[in-house]
Amino acid sequence: MIAAIAPSVRSRRVRAGYPEAGRRAARAESTATSSSCSAGVAGHQRIVNTLFTIRRERGPAMPTSLTPDDLRRLDALAIADLVRRGELDRAEVTRTFASRIEAANPDLAAFVDIDPEAALGGTEGQREGPLDGVPFAVKDIASYPGMRWAMGSRLFAANRGHEHTPHSRAVDEAGLVTLGKTATSELALLGSTETLLEGVTANPWKEGVSAAGSSGGAAAAVAAGLLPLAHASDGGGSIRVPASACGVFGFMPSNGRCQPAMPAAGGLGRLVVEHAVSRSVRDSAMLLALTERTDETAPYDPIGFVDAALDRSLRVATWRVTLGGHQPAREVAEALDSAIALLVALGHRVEETTPPAIDGRAASDAFFTLAGQSVDQVATMMAPMLGREVGSDELEPFTLELLDRYRGLPADASDWADRVLGEAGSAYRSVFDDADVVVTPTMAIPPWPVGYLAPTLPYETLVARTERAVGYTPIHNIAGCPAMSVPLSWSPDGLPIGVHVAARPGDDALLLRLAYQLETARPWRDRRPANGSGDR
Repeated sequence: MIAAIAPSVRSRRVRAGYPEAGRRAARAESTATSSSCSAGVAGHQRIVNTLFTIRRERGPAMPTSLTPDDLRRLDALAIADLVRRGELDRAEVTRTFASRIEAANPDLAAFVDIDPEAALGGTEGQREGPLDGVPFAVKDIASYPGMRWAMGSRLFAANRGHEHTPHSRAVDEAGLVTLGKTATSELALLGSTETLLEGVTANPWKEGVSAAGSSGGAAAAVAAGLLPLAHASDGGGSIRVPASACGVFGFMPSNGRCQPAMPAAGGLGRLVVEHAVSRSVRDSAMLLALTERTDETAPYDPIGFVDAALDRSLRVATWRVTLGGHQPAREVAEALDSAIALLVALGHRVEETTPPAIDGRAASDAFFTLAGQSVDQVATMMAPMLGREVGSDELEPFTLELLDRYRGLPADASDWADRVLGEAGSAYRSVFDDADVVVTPTMAIPPWPVGYLAPTLPYETLVARTERAVGYTPIHNIAGCPAMSVPLSWSPDGLPIGVHVAARPGDDALLLRLAYQLETARPWRDRRPANGSGDR
């Protein structure tokens, strides 16, 4: 969630127009309200071989003559298959998507950096990855060599990445072509993507609506067809919440399953899970197979490429109220009812119950205590480099308030927070004694207006609104569970509403098989927003 490493402050030419475009968007919208952990070449080849056994009907049609619009409608595996068969050229794929990003980004502000020249260089030569030639982007909370690494913060505005992380190395080995970096909230702390550094990331479904966060840039880019999938990270809902807001598939693996994209850190860092948002379930499943840990210390056995839908009935627990005691909005409750009816029709046994006995107030306080601890680590690291304490020129008001509040707590505050969250996680995992999966809304309210979670709002307002809007998701990071937001419904005014499904730690494959089943029963991939695609 927060990079606890010393930054490089060497200057880098940032693509002209991106920061200014973000500021223009902010003004306009405000008026509207080869790593040791890698799978390895041999593992990649085994996965390549499985591609030829995938039923073609599970992917979109692949015409022999593709227009740019045809290309953006293909998922990653379909693009990789065409590249592998010689029907698409890697460089042409890269140019097409880079051109689309450049056309759409001044309005969307999903990207904070794009480097198509470097990406084109990366397409040279024969590559063995199963996702060879597929365009990709890394969330700007993580490092990627040669690209901007500002983490949504003015504190790191001149920072750039130099070395691979285990996750980014696995991405390259997969054959993915990293075109740029996507927007995040400052230090990935808030459930919105609107910063004083980069401006507002727009939701392509409706003008003036937030893309949510903190992986809002990734979700907006995939929803708008700028990429088939994109890296995202999740420390409390930051994959699943923007996936819900933008109408894409957001899968968070079990804690510890995937290669890390950040150095080990205290605070909220240990709750963060790396993965992606995507249009299709199979793209997410393939990326997971290529980035999951296979070393001896990995907490779970590898699951490989999960490519089949569920073939058995599940015990499904469901409830409506968040752990903080908030009821979902009417449109969200209706979306949950629709999902439950679909699950019943598919043969699953659904039981409506109540959430486990968890003190939501204490859990929230503990969560934000650890967030403050994470900011304190960054501020302590940077003070000697600045020659002073960080201040309002470097950090946003909410981030500074988190820091001040944490520094005013007793010395054992983080130990208290660990105990509270440990007990909450244990209580939540007990639900799976009697259920295979838990189904709830992803967000308690439909996608909100830009400014609803702006970092300049008073601290108490932001915390209260966060608890109201995204009270379903953080417990899964705390408990280490895999979880996903599935885009099964849209509100009457055309905004996506995701349904959240979680399983016990380690049951990632079960969730993916259920996702395939839901995707077949209620397809979403061809439902695309009119805004932000660069087609106008």
